[in-house]
Order: sequence, then structure tokens, then C-alpha cells
Amino acid sequence: MKEAYDFQDLGRIAYEDALAVQTSAFEALLKAKAQGVQGENKLFFCEHEPVFTLGKNGRRSNLLIPEAQLKEKGFAFHSTNRGGDITYHGPGQITGYPVFDLEMFHLGLRQYIEILEEIVICFLSNYGLKGERLAGATGVWLDAHTAGARKICAIGVKGSRYVTMHGFALNIQTDLSAYSLIHPCGFVDKGVTSLDREVGETIDFQQTKIRLRSLFAEKFSVRHR
Repeated sequence: MKEAYDFQDLGRIAYEDALAVQTSAFEALLKAKAQGVQGENKLFFCEHEPVFTLGKNGRRSNLLIPEAQLKEKGFAFHSTNRGGDITYHGPGQITGYPVFDLEMFHLGLRQYIEILEEIVICFLSNYGLKGERLAGATGVWLDAHTAGARKICAIGVKGSRYVTMHGFALNIQTDLSAYSLIHPCGFVDKGVTSLDREVGETIDFQQTKIRLRSLFAEKFSVRHR
């Protein structure tokens, strides 16, 4: 099955460097679209150096320590133009940035976000976990409708003329202690988890990326054009 996009694993990378890469791809795709030609969809995977990012409609009050103290603790901080509130990115997390022209796939933005959620739900099922959606809370959760609800994947995107950037952050071996410094995604009554924590063992990180990439290839293939 031929992929409908170019894939690149950026490895461990600072947030601002990855942002520059995906912004360049985003602008190139928009430019091609404005010229009436087919641009190149791209999918980037990476791990970030420890960083908190705040969505355009997020509240700085959801960062629970003064911003000035973050550097002392080894964290960067960036305000972004994606949707969603505050979240954490760091080593052991698969952060994915699909830069896609959704019209090539005959999708609207809401459908696209639902497919991202579906990919993660299918991914988790490989490990015996039941990922769920939670109304009003984009992303993928475990035990979503209980007092023990905990998020394992955050999703926040930006769209312009049906071209997307930003994406998802899936916790695999993530240091969850970082989330104690924020109200994750703006929630004060829900937890955060990782794949390793849920299955009770260390999962092969490279294998998780291979599985996730395969699911993207299934959901976003040339047959959908």
C-alpha cells in the first residue's frame, strides 16, 4: 500500500526546531494549493526535549509554577497556534505532526481529528488497552467515563484551508512527574498515564513507532484520494 505522504522521523529534537520544520512543510503545502497544484503531504514523528506548550486558547494559569522557574527545572515553554490548552512533551513520548491537505483525503477537520483518535485507539488495542473518547475532551483516554479517567494521548491541531499542522502526543515511556507542574489540557480532575505504566513493563519504543506508522498508512493511503 503506497503512503499518501512523505514520512520523516526527526528523532530527539527541540520543540522550536521541530516547529520550524513542520511550519515550512505547512507553508509549502498551502502555497502549492494556492497555485492549483498538488503539494506534498508530510508526517513527522519526533521526541521533544522537555517542554510545555500552551495552545492559542489555553490559560497560563494552568501552568502551576512561575514560568521563570521552568528553565531551572530543565523545561522549555512555548505558546503555540494549535488548539487545546497546556500539555507536556518530552523523551519517551511519540509526538506526531501530520502536515496534510485534508481535501486530498476528502476529510473535514472534525473527521480528521476523529481518525487521529481512532489510530491511537487501534494502537492501544495491540497492548490489551481500551482507548476511549471523552465528549468535550479531544484526545484518547483510558477509563474515560469513570473517576479514574486518565489521558494517554493529547491532540491539538491547526488548520488553514484544510491544511493541517501540529498533531498528537502519545505517552509511551514518558516521565509523568512533569504533569504535576500543570493542569494537563486544562483539566483539574483527571489523570495522565503512559503505555509503560498501563502494561506494567518497558515497551520497545522503536516498535511502537513502527506500529503507529503502519496504522497511519492504513488510514491515510492513496486509495482515499
